[in-house]
Amino acid sequence: MKPKIYVVEDEAITAGDIEQSLEKLGYDVVGVSASGEDALKQIKAAQPDLVLMDIVLKGKKSGTYIAAEIKQDLNIPVIFLTAYTDDATLLEAKKSEPYGYIAKPFTEADIRIGVDIALYKAKMEAERRELTSALKQALSEVRTLRGLIPICAACKKIRDDEGFWEHVEQYIEARTLAEFTHGLCPDCVQKMYPELFGTEPPED
Repeated sequence: MKPKIYVVEDEAITAGDIEQSLEKLGYDVVGVSASGEDALKQIKAAQPDLVLMDIVLKGKKSGTYIAAEIKQDLNIPVIFLTAYTDDATLLEAKKSEPYGYIAKPFTEADIRIGVDIALYKAKMEAERRELTSALKQALSEVRTLRGLIPICAACKKIRDDEGFWEHVEQYIEARTLAEFTHGLCPDCVQKMYPELFGTEPPED
């Protein structure tokens, strides 16, 4: 499926050029807005993979404010588009942690590079979050046996907290993620099958 891009740009001609460039590059433009208020509502419905956001917009809310809202509520990556490259603007833009910053006037190559890098970073971030979540889940399921464990010196059964005696395999499987497979150690093989070794079974 084509990556879905939403464009927020208050200059109609610029917005049209961006939309045309994105479609030419193989992206699916799922919406265009001129104001931050409209953009926030439409983006929630469209759920794009990336938002291209002008910093200066029509309406009461700036692009940096809308980008911060998108990050907090939707976790959708944003690239800023702007003609302002002064330190104050850049500092304000950094607060919403954008995935890129394309200065006007820009070329189609600038858009392609910016969008490709942002989508790649977003993919890596999603995989990292998924891996972190899986690791936390695995760690939450790991249980460790601690303390003194009463074990019978003869049959090797273990007494649980309620006073019942269980086979060691049952006790450990019920309290950890371990599972047992059964086999014979070399000493037991020689004791049980001495004919395989040409010896008499050892005396107990």
